[in-house]
Amino acid sequence: MTTTENSVLPGSAPGEKGLRTGALGLLSSIVIGVASTAPGYSLASALGLVVVAVGLFSPAIMWVSFIPMLFIAAGFYYLNKADPDCGTTFTWATKAFGPWVGWLGGWAALIAQVVVIANLSQIAGEYSFLLVGSDGLAGSTFWVTVTGVIWIVVMSWICYVGIEASARSQYVLLAAEIVALFTFAAVALFKVYTSDPAGSIRPSLNWLNPFEISSFSALVAGVLVAIFIYWGWDSTVSVNEETEDSTRTPGRAAILSTIILLAIYVVVAIAAQAFHGPEFLVENQLDVLAALGRDVLGSPFDKILILAVLTSASASTQTTILPSTRTALSMAVQGAFPKQLGNVHPKHLTPGTATIWMAVISVIWYVGLTLVSENALYDSIASIGMFIALYYGVTGLACVYFFRKQLTRSVKTFVLVGVVPLLGAIMMGFILVKSVIDLSDPANSESGDSWFGLGPPLVIAIMFIVLGVVLMFWRWFNHRAFFQRHAEIADPAVLDG
Repeated sequence: MTTTENSVLPGSAPGEKGLRTGALGLLSSIVIGVASTAPGYSLASALGLVVVAVGLFSPAIMWVSFIPMLFIAAGFYYLNKADPDCGTTFTWATKAFGPWVGWLGGWAALIAQVVVIANLSQIAGEYSFLLVGSDGLAGSTFWVTVTGVIWIVVMSWICYVGIEASARSQYVLLAAEIVALFTFAAVALFKVYTSDPAGSIRPSLNWLNPFEISSFSALVAGVLVAIFIYWGWDSTVSVNEETEDSTRTPGRAAILSTIILLAIYVVVAIAAQAFHGPEFLVENQLDVLAALGRDVLGSPFDKILILAVLTSASASTQTTILPSTRTALSMAVQGAFPKQLGNVHPKHLTPGTATIWMAVISVIWYVGLTLVSENALYDSIASIGMFIALYYGVTGLACVYFFRKQLTRSVKTFVLVGVVPLLGAIMMGFILVKSVIDLSDPANSESGDSWFGLGPPLVIAIMFIVLGVVLMFWRWFNHRAFFQRHAEIADPAVLDG
């Protein structure tokens, strides 16, 4: 609800797009939020890099990195309470700042989602072969790419046929992943205390103290790696129009998802570095879970960790398709994208056209970059942190500005609706600037090559931004109604409930 209503296309309001309302409950939303972050894969690929930066204090980095995400989640909570629209950042930034900022916020979210689908599908393809012991095929770019494409198609199909099917598949995939991760942590810690494996170190509460980290630069380096392993919880809010009690449940699920992720990351980080010590994680930083699997669980049970990464990547592929298609749907029905993307399947009640297009674009992007070089694929993945920081930061600022007339009504409102999202946005702004500086150096790219004197990840990000601006002006030229909308102010009644 807002105090000023603009003229938008009929049926564009929350609950009027034709999606299946009330299909998800709180638990289903939390499952989607946790699965979207790919915790198994995130830990496997990021934990070693965090240890490189801060040594034994990786558990401290896990909870420090959680803080800005929790702050931004608060912004999502209150904005969703005011307007439970599946366009999330796009819709809210449009209301707070106007159509131009809203369009670019939605574009940033879409780019991050499309690019990461390619990475997740590649991991799913590789680990599909590792699970069955076909290490040779796991090292084949051709067969991994073919299998990755199959994963994109399968997960897109599940999203196409219904939100309930998506939720049911997530229960299975996430359950397998979490059981595997906590089994690994429990066995690792048991062995540390009972058999003293080589290089093992008994956990200490000191590991959770960020003030013990050697320098502020080391702390920042660790946070820059770890913060993005929380990304994805906002998928819970993207399916708000299909969730029971759409003004409350999605926001609650977003906050609870980040808390659950915090518990997973801290526990597994402690167990992983305790078992063989931090040096082992540094030496095997490309996949710390696979390296630890055989010694912790023994053969053939070490396959459990491969299964954890596989289910993690495949589940996240699916749950990344969900928000991207719903963002496109909302942008289309509000006139910011071509209206065809606003079509909802008459039987399945899903964004049918947007789902098909998202699958096609993801496959083309994945296969195209793989044909160019795998380094180009990895460099594109490195660029998404900038887009994540951008659209999360815009959302935090949108919360503060949208509710600006109500911030002084109580101390609680001032802190939770104003200060907390603003601090989250400032943190995201710092991360964005730091990422731009770091990725401008070609040495920080996968290949080490220089593109126009800059690092490839930064050049790729700039290309996406330029493309977005071109498409935005093309849309403005052909459909100006959306761009004639004005910024709005939140209805004071929103915070009364």
